[in-house]
Amino acid sequence: MWVPLLLLIFGFIALVWSADRFLSGAAACALNLGISKMLIGLTVVSVGTSAPEIMVAVFASLDDKPLLAVGNAIGSNIANIGLVLGITAIVAPLPFSKSVRQTELPWLIGATLLAIVLLFDRELSVMDGCILLLGLAAILWRLVKTQRNPSHEVSTALQDELNELPTMTTTQGVAWAVVGLIVLLISAQVLVYAATSIARELGVSDMIIGLTIIAVGTSLPELAATIGSALKGHPDIAIGNIVGSNILNILAVLAVPGLLAPTQIDTVALWRDCGMMLALTLMLALFAYGVNSRAVITRFEGAVMLLAWIGYNVLLVQQS
Repeated sequence: MWVPLLLLIFGFIALVWSADRFLSGAAACALNLGISKMLIGLTVVSVGTSAPEIMVAVFASLDDKPLLAVGNAIGSNIANIGLVLGITAIVAPLPFSKSVRQTELPWLIGATLLAIVLLFDRELSVMDGCILLLGLAAILWRLVKTQRNPSHEVSTALQDELNELPTMTTTQGVAWAVVGLIVLLISAQVLVYAATSIARELGVSDMIIGLTIIAVGTSLPELAATIGSALKGHPDIAIGNIVGSNILNILAVLAVPGLLAPTQIDTVALWRDCGMMLALTLMLALFAYGVNSRAVITRFEGAVMLLAWIGYNVLLVQQS
């Protein structure tokens, strides 16, 4: 049991480090080649920040463990709202930016409902994966079309990510992108192996491991980033980061097992896990549009979200 646990810890550390290196190198190359910041922000940065979840989903699916990938996608969304935003709001109340309320949050609600509709037959098929990817393509196309307008700029969250990227030469960028990608691939494979070994040792399903250990592990970078943004005086960036990450988890990460290893979903998982993801998403929308006159997640509301996440995980442990 100790060996899989050590491999799991190593896998998480290497996964986060390599994703950051890959993102920095790829973005630097794109900037040096004259590609606009808007396009880099909407593609390299947006997708690159979800690289850990995507790589875990790929290797889990190739290893015939698609439920691990499904659990990771759904569990990461649950952890991002309940754990990450909950803790961050307790540290500092989180205001909703105008773009999040008007554009990104409605997209997240739509993507969440789309996923539940597709999974309602308790099957994640190739067709479902294609539909999810088409949804992602539609959102990216809409973003590019909107932000080509000179009056629009890259969203605050993406602009912040771009500003924090280190300056590199093209050669350095290529080197770091290649090294990051290689380590990313290896660490994702190690993580999947360790997670499945722990699942066998504990006698629990791959879905439960994906919903808990893997989901929390791949959400730790978001937790660090959002708390960091709040402490630096940019709390409005936190919600935008999480909403964008959750959209990608549904439309990109959840599509992977559908395309590579179509699988059946238990009725319990559909109602318990997808239901919790929908409930927390609607709770986020309620805080944005309905509860307060101000569009902000208060400390009390953050505590409610965190307690909801804790209660959900207690239920998972009891049922596993």
